[in-house]
Amino acid sequence: MLHIDFPSLPKRTLIAGATLTLVAACSAEPLQNSAPQPSSVVPPTASVEAVMAVPAPLRQPDFNQWRDGFRTEALAAGISAQVFDQAFAGVTPDPSVINSDRSQPEFTRPVWQYLETALSSQRVANGQKLLSQHADLLQKLENRYGVDRYALVAVWGMESSFGQITGNKSVIRSLATLAHEGRRPDFARNQLLAALRILQHGDVRPERMLGSWAGAMGQTQFIPITYQEYAVDFDDDGRRDIWDNPADALASTANYLQASGWQSRQPWGFEVQLPQSFDYAQADQAIRKPLAQWRQLGLRGIPPGYDNTSASLLLPAGYRGPAFLVLDNFRSVLRYNNSSSYALAIGLLADRFQGGGEIRGNWPRDELPLSRSDRMELQERLTDQGFDPGTPDGIIGANTRQAIRAYQQKQGWPADGYPTQELLGRLRLSSLTGR
Repeated sequence: MLHIDFPSLPKRTLIAGATLTLVAACSAEPLQNSAPQPSSVVPPTASVEAVMAVPAPLRQPDFNQWRDGFRTEALAAGISAQVFDQAFAGVTPDPSVINSDRSQPEFTRPVWQYLETALSSQRVANGQKLLSQHADLLQKLENRYGVDRYALVAVWGMESSFGQITGNKSVIRSLATLAHEGRRPDFARNQLLAALRILQHGDVRPERMLGSWAGAMGQTQFIPITYQEYAVDFDDDGRRDIWDNPADALASTANYLQASGWQSRQPWGFEVQLPQSFDYAQADQAIRKPLAQWRQLGLRGIPPGYDNTSASLLLPAGYRGPAFLVLDNFRSVLRYNNSSSYALAIGLLADRFQGGGEIRGNWPRDELPLSRSDRMELQERLTDQGFDPGTPDGIIGANTRQAIRAYQQKQGWPADGYPTQELLGRLRLSSLTGR
């Protein structure tokens, strides 16, 4: 959720990110992910909502007519009539799902507020307790998948508050509603077919297949296609139960992260201090340098070892805030939920479980975040000034950051690619003065 930096929930497909509560995680802009996808699946959670945010033309057959047509399609795809009819018994459209699908939050929290919630003392304490309680299981998962136990428990905590908040909506009903009249009907229909295959396999009963409004399921919030590809029956009971079985949920997450390029015994990243007169244009996820080269550029705080390991520089609040070098495991978490705030929260929470994870740099708390309308206006004004942020959508992605950097360089500002009220104000003034 696979889903913003949007801070919050896996999704597991991978691309797909918003807060499903779980997420409240989705409040920041997504990062460009240049690593190859382990599959064509969309990432869970936070991601799901992001994928579904692209409008599609409104149409509409009657829901019953649509269901009958989809039944024909499902049976042709190998779903048994019994499974289909049982899954769809009494299913009607869910208006609340459409409301969620069409809502676009106007305001988002700045990253420091998001992290305050994500890294709460209660969440840290609960995670430490579960690390001890499930120590044997987590050791087995580390041995099999090579994924750090602290990161797994961090994902568990972020996605569902350690299995306490997994969503209470029927996945079949939600996806049927979205396939019938949502903004991404093809995406929802494919997820719905995958959900029916899960039922047919016997992994879960229809009444227990519950999740978020967008169809993310279980204790680590997989969407159905991701579940089909990565869910694991770790206890060998014949079912891949990510709803009620922490072993299966955590093993499935470990399997997904491993497939996304997780590097065993390698850190996710670390906070660093930048030298004076640093070229902030280097803070781009598309730019990767060996740690030895970052040291040569004057960055301080890089631990010994890993000299040949490539890292990117992350400035989650621009040049005025803390700086981090992020490695492959950070990118693996982005495949789970394509939000830099979410991935940063996972890394820091994993560190907090071990007594670390404190941020030394100061956040620019005097800076008011841009609303979605502000971000769209900023993109439109950049376009008017001859820069190319892409289609104005309110999402600060790679194209928008590149356009911001170009404008900042023209103004002689630190070119960190970070959107601010000051930047928007200057663009407004430029429109009035023609300069």
